[in-house]
Amino acid sequence: MLVVVSVLITTGLLMVALRTETELRFITVFSMIATLLITQFVAHGLTAPLDEMNTVAKGISHGDYTRRVSGADRRDELGDLASTINRMADDLESVDRHRKELVANVSHELRTPIAALRAVLENVVDGVSAADPETMRTALKQTERLGRLVETLLDLSRLDNGVLPLKARRFEVWPYLSGVLKEANLAASQRALSSGSGNHTRTDVHLHLDVSPPELTAHADAERLHQVVANLIDNAVKHSPPHGRVTVRARRGHGPESLDLEIQDEGPGIPEPERHRVFERFNRGSAPSPHGPGSDGGTGLGLAIASWAVDLHGGRIGVAESVRGCLIQVTLPGIPRARG
Repeated sequence: MLVVVSVLITTGLLMVALRTETELRFITVFSMIATLLITQFVAHGLTAPLDEMNTVAKGISHGDYTRRVSGADRRDELGDLASTINRMADDLESVDRHRKELVANVSHELRTPIAALRAVLENVVDGVSAADPETMRTALKQTERLGRLVETLLDLSRLDNGVLPLKARRFEVWPYLSGVLKEANLAASQRALSSGSGNHTRTDVHLHLDVSPPELTAHADAERLHQVVANLIDNAVKHSPPHGRVTVRARRGHGPESLDLEIQDEGPGIPEPERHRVFERFNRGSAPSPHGPGSDGGTGLGLAIASWAVDLHGGRIGVAESVRGCLIQVTLPGIPRARG
């Protein structure tokens, strides 16, 4: 393009010189000046995007993933390069955000067993309770849960490497969920008697389990499902009114050994404009709804952890319409269908 424009300008000046009898040396000078100006303009158009890409790349190398290169819509090599740099910045920003979320999720999950274990040990040291087998079994149970959380970290590492072993198995739903609800009640009672550390300390909310049929079975990773149900119950209890009721329903899904879960509370519910954001990290909602006694606003990670565990199963989780309170539905696919 530069060569063509320069030739056209030089030809035009020569034709003018021939018709006006202008000296050739003036035409030559004018042609050189015009060519240099055009070259400067084109060179600036080529180097300006490269300078911007260099600036953005330096920012990325220093941890600034917010800047993007303009001109990604250009239909040339520079446009392709700008688009590639922007995609790289998006990927790095996503990885950095997931790393920070992982640290927050791990801290959130470790807090509960550590607080319960500390409460048990403080009671033994202060003489409030004796170091009998029952107390030691409680401490052992929390220690075992800490061990399972460490295993979860290893699984997350395998997930980053593209390999995540879901230990799915067939289990009976009623005794499994009954155990999760009993553990939630026991943990709340222990936290209420201790310093109040951990998740909710509500002991006035009634937990109700509804499984139909009673012999219902499902196929899922029990540890991951425990994360889902425990966090959803914790969130529902926090937002329940005094002496409220939280209902956990379990029904058979459409596929073999699939499972449909519902967790419903009697709280103020979630406004419809915010329902698509409730599973985001650190989202606590903006509705001015008072929490029940002994509850707090939480860290905004419980529902995010539940969503993460459901996604690992290939299931779905979301907020459904409800006449009263908040209704969260979870669908687990069960046994994967064999490919023919």
